Amino acid sequence: METPGSQSSLHRANLERVVRAVRLAGSLTQAEIARTTGLSAATVSNIVRELKDGGTVEVTPTSAGGRRARSVSLSGDAGIVIGVDFGHTHLRVAVGNLAHQVLAEESEPLDVDASAAQGFDRAEELVSRLIAATGVDRSKIAGVGLGVPGPIDVESGTLGSTAILPGWTGARPAEELRGRLGVPVHVDNDANLGALGEMVWGSGRGVKDLAYIKVASGVGAGLVIDGKIYRGPGGTAGEIGHITLDESGPVCRCGNRGCLETFAAARYVLPLLQSSHGTDLTMDGVVRLARDGDPGCRRVIADVGRHIGSGVANLCNLLNPSRVVLGGDLAEAGELVLGPIRESVGRYAIPSAARQLSVLPGALGGRAEVLGALALALSEMGDSTLLDGSLSAVAPAFT
Repeated sequence: METPGSQSSLHRANLERVVRAVRLAGSLTQAEIARTTGLSAATVSNIVRELKDGGTVEVTPTSAGGRRARSVSLSGDAGIVIGVDFGHTHLRVAVGNLAHQVLAEESEPLDVDASAAQGFDRAEELVSRLIAATGVDRSKIAGVGLGVPGPIDVESGTLGSTAILPGWTGARPAEELRGRLGVPVHVDNDANLGALGEMVWGSGRGVKDLAYIKVASGVGAGLVIDGKIYRGPGGTAGEIGHITLDESGPVCRCGNRGCLETFAAARYVLPLLQSSHGTDLTMDGVVRLARDGDPGCRRVIADVGRHIGSGVANLCNLLNPSRVVLGGDLAEAGELVLGPIRESVGRYAIPSAARQLSVLPGALGGRAEVLGALALALSEMGDSTLLDGSLSAVAPAFT
């Protein structure tokens, strides 16, 4: 039995700090582990050796700053996590290991009018197919991250009212999928998961304060403060799409007038171009036409960028993030949209906040949310099972 303050409990705590640091980062050198955890280099070296002997971590030669180093990652067979992303028109699933390697990934169309039950049927089938394709034992599943395009009530776990997936209002996504897969399921909205994905794998790497802006059928923001997603007490932080830009503007789905979403979301933007480009036009198509020089599409994208920039300026004045990452189809427009965003930020944000801000396109494209779901599962899982395996595999010096 471990007692508080004993040598064994201190050693266990240090093991947990090292495993958690590696699990969240994917891989770290021993020097980076020491900086992240605050442990001495000698302590880290001893712990890494113990974890390696127990089969929990793998150590590979690498270089850092031109010098030889050792990269530490969790063992590829220590377990797997699953990411599930429900979008407006798609379902995407990914399977990854604890070393942040994606083992399998697949996407398929999803009927927006489908019920929640139909959606979860499809997700269960796709998860089973990918697990079978990887040949991984289902008992190795450590957890599932689940993304939905709407606000989640943090107390009840229910999906709030949404015009994007109307048949899902009142559903309990985590509870539903947990019952089907028999493993822990952690749920969040798509913008928060996009922020997580970009922070771990994409344009947000190395930054502790950022906002991920997703522009699709709606407009949302995932907020990262001090390296952690900020959700607010009710789970609705980041609803940047409902900042009022014009009190006399179009009526928004939330009931207010002139929200940012009514000037930037696809459902409001595409009708502006349908008379000249037809009713089958998509935001992806608008971006392609704009990049090819179409003047109407370029003008619309520039206008959307300026409106988004007004919302970003408000974020800068309130939270002062160091980076904004633009996701969704619109990010593919590059400087056609990023330039106008920066222009509005420069005009409306406090100068000191605007100077410190960088605005970048997302690096992950449509994969940001499903990779964020993997990151969510990785961040929420516990380390007890991993540590117990290591402690039982080595000499019982601290047990």
